[in-house]
Amino acid sequence: MSKHEDILVGLDVGTTKICTIVAEVIDDKRLDIIGIGTHPSHGLKKGMVVNIESTVNAIKRSVEEAELMAGIDIGLVYTGIAGGHIKGFNSRGVIAVKDQEVTQMDIDRVLDAARAQAIPLDREILHVLPQEFIVDSQDGIKAPLGMSGVRLEVLVHIITGAVTAAQNIVKSIQRAGLDMEEMILQPLASSEAILTPEEKELGVAVVDIGGGTTDIATFVDGGIRHTAVLPIGGGHFTNDIAIGLRTPREDAEKIKISHGCALIEMVKEDEEIDVPSVGGRPPRKLSVQLLAEIIEPRAEELFSLVAREIENMKDEDKIASGMVITGGTSSLRGMAELAERVLGLPVRVGKPEGIGGLVDVVNAPAFATGVGLTLYAFRNRKKEEVRRNGKRQMFFRMKTWAKGFF
Repeated sequence: MSKHEDILVGLDVGTTKICTIVAEVIDDKRLDIIGIGTHPSHGLKKGMVVNIESTVNAIKRSVEEAELMAGIDIGLVYTGIAGGHIKGFNSRGVIAVKDQEVTQMDIDRVLDAARAQAIPLDREILHVLPQEFIVDSQDGIKAPLGMSGVRLEVLVHIITGAVTAAQNIVKSIQRAGLDMEEMILQPLASSEAILTPEEKELGVAVVDIGGGTTDIATFVDGGIRHTAVLPIGGGHFTNDIAIGLRTPREDAEKIKISHGCALIEMVKEDEEIDVPSVGGRPPRKLSVQLLAEIIEPRAEELFSLVAREIENMKDEDKIASGMVITGGTSSLRGMAELAERVLGLPVRVGKPEGIGGLVDVVNAPAFATGVGLTLYAFRNRKKEEVRRNGKRQMFFRMKTWAKGFF
């Protein structure tokens, strides 16, 4: 049994599946995956809880499977949030530096100034993500602590979500007998697992194709610049297949995963599959080309909406690294090639990296968010330790300064 503080658990509460990832902190640079649990999700729609009891049951089953594999009891989790209710916008904060040297207290104050925006009562702030700091007239600063100056500015990206949507996720987690440490935007979590620091610096767009929605996040100069949510996800592909092939939805999902292809030209003409029928009728043999003819138009529609969204963000010339697509549906044959054709950008499929342990088991885009949640918790915990150390140093300086007067 590992120490509690050495265990990080990511709980991906998705529209099509609940995924629990258990990771063990080995040292300051290494995180090993030691447990995985998945269970179909039927209590969410477009990332929002519509049936709490069903969601609670799926969470319990997923957590139990991960506990059994890892050999531990799970109590505290980091969870993701997504859905059409997520909104992001950029903001700016400005303060005067008191002692002509930027302290941790000044950084906290300027971030508070940036988040002091009029937010509707039915929404709450999920993240305040610094893009860059400006000390006097010097911009492009990532870590201003200790720098000399009299004026400190910060540019941030603020992400908000519907209060009720977040509350229903928290309530489902608590009813499953768990405590939630932090709620993290899913594409932000996914980016921790699939992006390299070089891609973030050069500029990159993450497209996370979930079950009910597709989340977009663009990174420039190492920081997140824009976020958006599209109302199309993997579930729409499954529905199209179920209707087009006249097969039950569960069988359509299996067919999509095992035989789906987003480009008709990549399918052999004589390739056939057995398709279950509805109403007790016998299964039929159908061409895989027919399946591709159903998937390709939906994929084209999705990437056309992504292209329009990036154009609206005015980030086309800033994402020099291109695009990384992830999520279960991104693993379909031809998705990256079709995306490149529609967007005119280099595109790759993102799989979890930067981890040890059960790497082969989670080496798929469907696990990007779950693994990313543990990596986000791991890396931000280290940042928080640095932040606390900075506060301790400031407190020590104030005590030393005060002694000179008494």
